[in-house]
Amino acid sequence: RGLGSSANRPREDSWLKSLFVRKVDPRKDAHSNLLAKRETSSLYKLQIHNVKPECLDAYNKLCQEVLPKIHEEKHYPCALVGTWNTWYGEQDQAVHLWRYEGGYPALNEVMSKLRQNKEFTEFRKERGNMLLSRKNQLLLEFSFWNEPVPREGPNIYELRSYQLRPGTMIEWGNYWARAIRFRQDNNEAVGGFFSQIGQLYMVHHLWAYKDLQTREDIRNAAWHKPGWDELVYYTVPLIQEMESRIMIPLKISPLQ
Repeated sequence: RGLGSSANRPREDSWLKSLFVRKVDPRKDAHSNLLAKRETSSLYKLQIHNVKPECLDAYNKLCQEVLPKIHEEKHYPCALVGTWNTWYGEQDQAVHLWRYEGGYPALNEVMSKLRQNKEFTEFRKERGNMLLSRKNQLLLEFSFWNEPVPREGPNIYELRSYQLRPGTMIEWGNYWARAIRFRQDNNEAVGGFFSQIGQLYMVHHLWAYKDLQTREDIRNAAWHKPGWDELVYYTVPLIQEMESRIMIPLKISPLQ
C-alpha cells in the first residue's frame, strides 16, 4: 500500500504543476519579424559602462572628444542616439545608445573601419583603463513605439529595463501596442527596444521628462485613464526582473 501511494504521488504532483504552467502558443515566425519596424532595417546597440568613480569626469571628457567624430563621419553608417550618466540607479555608470542604418551589415562595416582607425584604437585603450566592467546588447525597436529622434532639453531620461519570462515577448508586444497610447500625451515616450544578442528576452523603454516631479505626475495620471490598470495587470506576470535608471545626458547627446 505504501509503495502504491508513493508511486502515485509523482503523477499527482505533475498534474498539479500542469495547472500553473504557462502555455505558450506556437509561433510560425521569429519575434524580430513579428515585432520590429518593417519600414526600417535599423539595428541598435546599447552599451553600459561601469566607470571607476575617480575616473568618471575624465571618461566623460574623453567620450565628448571622440564619439562625435564617429557620429558625424559620413563613411560610418551609424548614429549616436544618446549618451548619458546614470543619476539614480547604479552609480558611476555611462549609457550609450547607437543606431546602425542597415542592420548587421552596417554594424560589421563600422566595426571593420574602427579597427583601422588609430584614434579610436587609442581611445578604447585609454577608456579601458577607466572601466570596472562593460556590457552591450544588440536591439531592435518595437514597431508601435516612437522613433528615437533628437530632442531639445533640458530633460532627464528614464531607462526602464525588463527581463521577461522566456516565451512571453509576443504577449508583451501585444499588450504594449495598446498601452503605449496611454503614454503619448506629454511626448515622454522616446523609444522601445527588445534584445537580439546579449541578455535575451530583455525589453528597454526609454522616456524623457522635464524633472522627477513631472515624471511622477505623468505616471500617476496614467492610472486615471480607463484601461491602463488592466494592461498593467496583464503585463506584470510576464516580468522576471525590472530596473529603472534615471539618466542625465552628456553635452554631446542628440537627446537632451
